[in-house]
Amino acid sequence: MTPEIRDLGAALEAQGYIADGSIATAAYLAREMKRPLLVEGDAGVGKTELAKVLARLFETELIRLQCYEGLDVQTALYEWDYPRQLLRLRIAGGGGESREGEEHPHAPSRDPVALEREIFSRHYLLERPLLRAITHSERPCVLLVDEIDRADDAFEAFLLELLSDFQVTIPELGTVRAEHTPHVVLTSNHTRELGDALRRRCLYLFIEHPNLEKEIKIIRTRCPEVKGPFAEEVARFLGRLRQLGLVKPPGVAETLDFTRALLTLRQRVLAPDVVAEMLGCLLKDRRDLETVTTSSSQPA
Repeated sequence: MTPEIRDLGAALEAQGYIADGSIATAAYLAREMKRPLLVEGDAGVGKTELAKVLARLFETELIRLQCYEGLDVQTALYEWDYPRQLLRLRIAGGGGESREGEEHPHAPSRDPVALEREIFSRHYLLERPLLRAITHSERPCVLLVDEIDRADDAFEAFLLELLSDFQVTIPELGTVRAEHTPHVVLTSNHTRELGDALRRRCLYLFIEHPNLEKEIKIIRTRCPEVKGPFAEEVARFLGRLRQLGLVKPPGVAETLDFTRALLTLRQRVLAPDVVAEMLGCLLKDRRDLETVTTSSSQPA
């Protein structure tokens, strides 16, 4: 590991994000090579959090596009402010004459060409996340395209083109190019297979569930109130849960929720009866609850 990558890993840790060598290396290369970073892994392992921490670390804005089924280009890129455009047209159509029949010096223009240029200017443009990332003028922002696997193939193809050139053509305005290439992080829970073209465009990172040592460090970093061997006890319990073949195994987010819940209840040991009543902090599927309940009721 190079000194630069070690420094980035230490900086991420100082922000509360425990990054192993592969995470720090991927984040460093994505920044230096100005390549999008595709991050995959189970829910709750820290994919979205990585983008948030990078934005804080780079002292820049985080612009987030949450993907979903049916997301279209217009919603993600830009829309015209139709209500304000219509209002402007009505004002222009209503005339700007004074009571004496003379045109007011500050009346809206009645020139159709000038009026069309005005209502289709940047003043009436609603920038959505992708366009905001391109037009960000102060410094490169962090663009988080969250859960890209939830969008359809057509949107993925459009995104691929956008990420290749970081420019977009708006028919009424022309081509808008990025002044600063944004730091792009795409996340996927692998609910569908992404296209090869998008994968080749990105650097790739797969985040596993943390091992015991890393999870203990995460707990102690994010929940400094945890003292003594309690962090290790919680981490070992989470590790055993993940070995049960659950439908939705708990991630780091659930580990921290569970730990904070224990602290809220002033628990410093994992009492079985208390843990049984707190499984909702860890498990988000009825089948998993039944699996864990059945497993815990069996003799050791």
